Amino acid sequence: MNDGAASESPTAAAAQTRPSRLSLPPKGSCWYCEKPVDSVRRFCGKDCTDAFDEEAEYTR
Repeated sequence: MNDGAASESPTAAAAQTRPSRLSLPPKGSCWYCEKPVDSVRRFCGKDCTDAFDEEAEYTR
């Protein structure tokens, strides 16, 4: 039995479907609306995260 493929977490599966968002470096502002955020976050909130993902889905 191959435990490596079977034990893949939902987070890992999500990373495979959305690699672009997860690979974005923090830049001090939201990647969607450019609102200032801290030096760790990539988006100012869930709305911008979802909008970024939706837009990325249509542009791939």
